[in-house]
Amino acid sequence: MTRTHSPPSSNNTYFRLWFWLAGAFLFFGFIALIRSILLPFVVGMLAAYFLDPAVHRLRRWGWPRGASAAAITIGFFVLATGICALLVPAIIRQFTALIAQLPGYFEHLEATYSDEIAHYLSLLGADQVNTIKDSLGNYSGTLVGWAGQVAGGALQSGLALLNILSLIFITPIVAFYLLRDWHVMVSRFYALLPRDQTDTIREQLKAIDRTLSGFIRGQTNVCLIMACYYGVMLSVAGLNFGLLIGIATGLLLFIPFVGFATCFVLSIIIAMIQFPDNTHLIAIPAVYGIGLLLESSFLTPRLVGGKVGLHPLWIIFGMLAGASLFGLIGILISVPVTAVIGVLVRFAIARYLHSSLYTGQD
Repeated sequence: MTRTHSPPSSNNTYFRLWFWLAGAFLFFGFIALIRSILLPFVVGMLAAYFLDPAVHRLRRWGWPRGASAAAITIGFFVLATGICALLVPAIIRQFTALIAQLPGYFEHLEATYSDEIAHYLSLLGADQVNTIKDSLGNYSGTLVGWAGQVAGGALQSGLALLNILSLIFITPIVAFYLLRDWHVMVSRFYALLPRDQTDTIREQLKAIDRTLSGFIRGQTNVCLIMACYYGVMLSVAGLNFGLLIGIATGLLLFIPFVGFATCFVLSIIIAMIQFPDNTHLIAIPAVYGIGLLLESSFLTPRLVGGKVGLHPLWIIFGMLAGASLFGLIGILISVPVTAVIGVLVRFAIARYLHSSLYTGQD
């Protein structure tokens, strides 16, 4: 006698919905409670996800998975430690000097170009000028307050001695165990999925992985390459704080348009003061123009690709929301979370377009 499966009742459907909503609420509530200790685990997970293709390559060469994970983890963190030991002292010196000199730069610009500024302001009415000043003041206050919150969160969760030690010692351990046991954890996770929804969930998880691998791994490589390019080229151009601004330009490419534009404007301001005769000023736009062409026409199409499907405004919103909710941790997880939400939203829209809610048919 063949057993037939009857469609799930509405009561069962509502129970499932509330069950998963309650589970999600408890999960995110738990994350909010322990967010102060999450930094090494989040960094370790991001490192493991980034390094996973290298482990797979060693596995194809015949290495055991444990040895592959250990070799890749040790090699990566030794290399990262060496680079930090070389660059961080110089970056800290340049950052300290830049913060000290930045007010003087703006005063110099105001004194040098006061006539031009007065001319352009005279073209506007007094009411418009006051409105612009008030808007800029409000915006600046909001931006400074947001930056202060992020910096305060970083000091509390990222730069405290205990968390520095946890980053040094716990992050490599987290990355190693994730790389070694990822296939086991995935198998156990799949075994817990509801049987009637396993195929759908696996399909969406594959879509999420494609998006994450395309954006996180690809964009990270783009940012690192461009950080090296801008840091070297701005230093060669003789720009004060060129190493700091160049590395910041590359790393902030994760934030579409905003990071690039901010560093470019800062570079131009410093160059206008450093090179008053404007003979060397052309070098800065040239460096950024070549970098923009290299990044948009060569690196991004090859390393990121066009299948990611993340709108720049969605990424900016995710980063601001993550910083507001969780501080430094929120910034680190904002891109993966926004990528996951983007995939799920597209799936929900596709389901809606095929449902009776949209078609009006039972």
